[in-house]
Amino acid sequence: MIKKLPCFLFFILFFLLLLTRSHFSMAQTNLISPLPPEPKENLTGTQPSLSGLEKALAEQQLGPLGVTNFFKHAIHGAVVAGVPVNTVVLILLLPILIAVIAALRHLVGVRGFGIFTPTMISVALYATGIIPGLLLFLAVLAMTNFGRLILRKIRIRIHYLPRMALLFWFISLAVFLTIIFAPLIGWSEMAMVSIFPILILILLSEAFIDVQKGRSLREAVRITIETLFLAFFCFGLMKLQALQEFVLLNPEITIIGVPIFDILIGRYTGLRLLELLRFRRVLKEE
Repeated sequence: MIKKLPCFLFFILFFLLLLTRSHFSMAQTNLISPLPPEPKENLTGTQPSLSGLEKALAEQQLGPLGVTNFFKHAIHGAVVAGVPVNTVVLILLLPILIAVIAALRHLVGVRGFGIFTPTMISVALYATGIIPGLLLFLAVLAMTNFGRLILRKIRIRIHYLPRMALLFWFISLAVFLTIIFAPLIGWSEMAMVSIFPILILILLSEAFIDVQKGRSLREAVRITIETLFLAFFCFGLMKLQALQEFVLLNPEITIIGVPIFDILIGRYTGLRLLELLRFRRVLKEE
């Protein structure tokens, strides 16, 4: 099987060469529009696209500097100095999203790839949009498992870190092919994806691998679906304009309220909601 590896690599390089030539020929015949698409408004960009938040910040009455409005004055000063409003909002939203995921996992019983991974997936989905982000996520996940299968079949005896580097090569190749093919079949949204969400999804592939070790395929698929549920839930929270304005205009409440919320849910030691539903018959008999 090791002898087949150079042939496989040669086939991949030859395929990419043909794909590149066909891509340029289609561009020359105007099958691919050379005009760049219009930019999308999102929290992860640095362009001044969130005029609603900027207007709300400009209309806010600060009052004299004190302990209760120190961060309000700091945010106003940072924005005047050139810090984008969307960057401030995103940083303030991240602890809230992670706290919500922790509550859903600890109180409800929803599982997933930790609490950091669903949060980063939701940020990537916000930056790319639902369809392009989901397509990239599935491409990364599929190539992660395909790469593990290939390495297991050819039985190359290499250590963990070089093996992970090979898996990242498979994943980068999958993302590359997805971005190249998507505009050719009419998914122009993929051309608007920046490197930031792509890097997030690629780097999270290691977490996918760690969670899938020692689990059955059915269990891994179930955890993946629940991870996507958490990511979509956080994506919906990020889209709420009211929540964006609240964290921007009330940073003190956000900064103090999130750790208090984390401590309160952390002190809960009872059964989770899904466990109560699962064992409700036993609980009724007792």
